[in-house]
Amino acid sequence: MRWWTPWREVSGATVLHVDLTANHEHERHARAVLDGDEQERWHRFASDRPRREFALCRAALRFSLSERLGCSVSQLSFHYRKHGKPYATVGEKPVSLGFNVSHSGRHGLIALGHRMCIGVDVEERIARRDFDGIGSMVYSPRERQSLASVKGQQKMDRFFQLWSLKEALIKALGSGFSLDPCGFEVPGAMLQGVRSSVFRFPHAPSAAWRLLDLGEPRFAAALAYKLPPTPSRG
Repeated sequence: MRWWTPWREVSGATVLHVDLTANHEHERHARAVLDGDEQERWHRFASDRPRREFALCRAALRFSLSERLGCSVSQLSFHYRKHGKPYATVGEKPVSLGFNVSHSGRHGLIALGHRMCIGVDVEERIARRDFDGIGSMVYSPRERQSLASVKGQQKMDRFFQLWSLKEALIKALGSGFSLDPCGFEVPGAMLQGVRSSVFRFPHAPSAAWRLLDLGEPRFAAALAYKLPPTPSRG
């Protein structure tokens, strides 16, 4: 009984798609593998939808990690760094796999790979009245100009493309929203249709990140991960 499937293999990372449509059997099976802390977190959600999204994504992550690590799902524990980015341990030892999870509407994505600094984001496109107004609070001047240059369906697509790209970078960095999303902008080439580019945060230009636009007709999506340092030439 699986509600997650392989979706993309990209740059050494596996991206899984998680089906978040309501399904009693899937939800029952998912909740059964959650540990005590996760059960408490599940109870704290006030409504069925966030409970379902959390249980299905967390259980799919548990099963996927345990398969790759050769351990049981009950041996895995999750912990959180300063700004909330999770990491996993087996027997109190941090695992050698990096991962990140995102969900929106009926879709969840899980990215797995040996790069520890990895971020994924998925955004189900939803029509809103004021994309430009919302964009003015989270996008840089050049990004706002790009958003203002399109209309209708293209404006909705551009808004969620930008948001997924920026969110994937923030999640890969692990800073949460202590980092102002207006303070950096996605590579301009990606707004012209390029699907992959190298990115550097203005506050830490020595580190390079690979940013990939994974958007498809069902949703906007992006993946980001830190590149290894370039060897210095002696």
